[in-house]
Amino acid sequence: MSSLRERIEFLAARDNQEWSDEDRAVFAQFKQALNRGEVRAAEPATSGAWQVQLWVKRGILLGFRMGILTDMSASSHALNQPRFFDKDTYPLRTTTLEDNVRIVPGGSSIRDGAYVAPSVVCMPPMYINVGAYVDTGTMIDSHALVGSCAQIGKRVHLSAAAQVGGVLEPVGALPVIIEDDCLVGGGCGIYEGTIVRERAVLAPGTILTGSTSVYDLPRGLILRRTADAPLEIPAGAVVVPGSRAVATEQGRDWGLSLYTPVIVKYRDERTDAATLLEDALR
Repeated sequence: MSSLRERIEFLAARDNQEWSDEDRAVFAQFKQALNRGEVRAAEPATSGAWQVQLWVKRGILLGFRMGILTDMSASSHALNQPRFFDKDTYPLRTTTLEDNVRIVPGGSSIRDGAYVAPSVVCMPPMYINVGAYVDTGTMIDSHALVGSCAQIGKRVHLSAAAQVGGVLEPVGALPVIIEDDCLVGGGCGIYEGTIVRERAVLAPGTILTGSTSVYDLPRGLILRRTADAPLEIPAGAVVVPGSRAVATEQGRDWGLSLYTPVIVKYRDERTDAATLLEDALR
């Protein structure tokens, strides 16, 4: 992939807005590498940290610069039907039966340039954006979003209306990472490069952002993003929506409290039984 990387970085550094057929062929090769999972916007390191692949994100952004707005409607002649217009470099991803991805009928979309592994289940309607990586055995439930460049591990369950935020810019920003065997409850929101470590459970309605403080009751810690590291939910943590009192005089007078996620426990046998995913659903 070194030659592909060099060609993508060369094109991304150019200022002109005119692209030859050869340039577009290089981008098409890059996009196919994304579709096959051969290149990723972020990759795990041996230390357990995650590393942003800057050249991959630059390549994704290159596609938007290179693209031409085109009519992507199912039927351009049916004017009373919904119409869709987007860059020709990012149509819907071509998926075939041989991909072994279960896409239930009902309005789901996967954008070209996203990797969706065999045995992933997509319940309608859901959406996977460009640069995303969804690993084997994961279920993406109805109204769930996998944002641009988000990295989703194996056997993850994104429950109904879960929102996994995307990030393309700034180029160096880490996308949201959800590691293997996590359960993300209905209506959860995970944004701004948060890392959810393996086997963690987010109860319905949990919101995690770069400015969120997470209170770890079992360990007596407060988890925050720092200048050097993103917010991380520890492996096996069970996180629920909570609140904390506003400590100012006015806050006390008005009886105000602010939302905060709380780690109430770490996974045990009861948690595993409650979060077991039925193989029959797959």
